[in-house]
Amino acid sequence: MSQEAAASKRALITGITGQDGSYLTEFLLKKGYEVHGIIRRSSNFNTQRLEHIYIDPHQSSARMKLHYGDLSDASSLRKWVDSIRPDEVYNLGAQSHVGVSFENPDYTADVVGTGTLRLLEAIRIHIQATGRLVKYYQAGSSEMYGATPPPQDETTVFHPRSPYAVAKVAGHFYTVNYREAYGMFACNGILFNHESPRRGENFVTRKITRAIGRIKVGLQKKLYLGNLKASRDWGFAGDYVEGMWMMLQQEKPDDYVLATEDSHTVEEFLEEAFSYVGLNWKDHVEIDPRYFRPSEVDNLRGSAQKAKEVLGWQPKVQFKQLVAMMVDGDLEKAKREKVLVDAGFIDSHQQP
Repeated sequence: MSQEAAASKRALITGITGQDGSYLTEFLLKKGYEVHGIIRRSSNFNTQRLEHIYIDPHQSSARMKLHYGDLSDASSLRKWVDSIRPDEVYNLGAQSHVGVSFENPDYTADVVGTGTLRLLEAIRIHIQATGRLVKYYQAGSSEMYGATPPPQDETTVFHPRSPYAVAKVAGHFYTVNYREAYGMFACNGILFNHESPRRGENFVTRKITRAIGRIKVGLQKKLYLGNLKASRDWGFAGDYVEGMWMMLQQEKPDDYVLATEDSHTVEEFLEEAFSYVGLNWKDHVEIDPRYFRPSEVDNLRGSAQKAKEVLGWQPKVQFKQLVAMMVDGDLEKAKREKVLVDAGFIDSHQQP
């Protein structure tokens, strides 16, 4: 698509303040889109990942705008779809932590599963009333495969092993149903684990690299983890958001797996990350049973052949590059934190 063709396009993103939302926003802005994001009301701002691209909406040059809404609130979704009139909708919003979904299953099911249905219904009603073409992207997850052995592709049977994964399966089939029942341009992107320096600090990869930075500068001694044998297909989030966009540029809607087709255990991630800064992970890591889940997912490794052939999508960042990128980012963050600790502005146990 040419820059001129994209310049008139308007995108609506749920979950815009998350890792994927921030990378997708950057990508779409560079394409010339006007980007609108739905954010949840909170007493604390949670827009840190967008600060580097934020422009005051009062300025004429502002092409990113944020609106209060929630996937648990159907009326807000309908209001924003009708008023923004997006050409493309990217549903990235979720309670996305697998471990937390066991502790908050009702909320996870409502936001991740039923929230998808609410958004699809808002779009369907808008299309019915206006006759406009609105393209929809549903953020699926490799966690939907759960116990099904790898490699996993678009035809692989789902066997979810967490409330989060079950809710994502529901969202997947709601999307398929609205595509088949109403002829909506609705795509499922089944994305395998994708990480970055912007990954939330309670996800295992970022938990590891954050700890390495703090250990390296003397702010932390131990890192507590659960299952080190779990194997995941880890890629770079920046590569994956391009694949999301590519899905909505096709003539027909379909479902696609995005993956590196290479998997590594948590232990291998530890080895690569700690050795990158000259440390031995065994000197710093301890196992804490509280981090084991009621039902574990042992091995996820995707087959992205369809995305490569149809979309022309390829992951650019490889495993070692990804680990180095994340460790470098958190090492710099830890150095800044150390300056504040030494100056007495924050406590050494405080996580800014």
